[in-house]
Amino acid sequence: QVQLVESGGGLVQAGGSLRLSCTTSGRTFSSLPMGWFRQAPGKEREFVAAITWSGSSTYYADSVKGRFTISRESARNIVYLQMNSLKPEDTAVYFCAAGGYYSDYGTGNAIDYWGKGTLVTVSS
Repeated sequence: QVQLVESGGGLVQAGGSLRLSCTTSGRTFSSLPMGWFRQAPGKEREFVAAITWSGSSTYYADSVKGRFTISRESARNIVYLQMNSLKPEDTAVYFCAAGGYYSDYGTGNAIDYWGKGTLVTVSS
């Protein structure tokens, strides 16, 4: 059974940092692009960051550029999202995603696999 499991969420003060992890199992994800999305209360899910299968290329939503970094350890099937300088508006459930086309991650279309999410709350 294919699974993506997020961890690392929690409560942090504005200006603080968190690192999210996405652990995968059930198939080999090392050949797939992966990414992170988030959904704030009362809002639609939105793209955060994406990374190619090799890790050689990444891109980010404008709202997190310069503050968040996506990376992966393909040998261990883990993807990370390092989040620095967190703001209250970053509060959301963060979802790991895999598959589809790297160039499509900005739209969130045609993603093959989704995790169940981890909650990040940033207090002011």
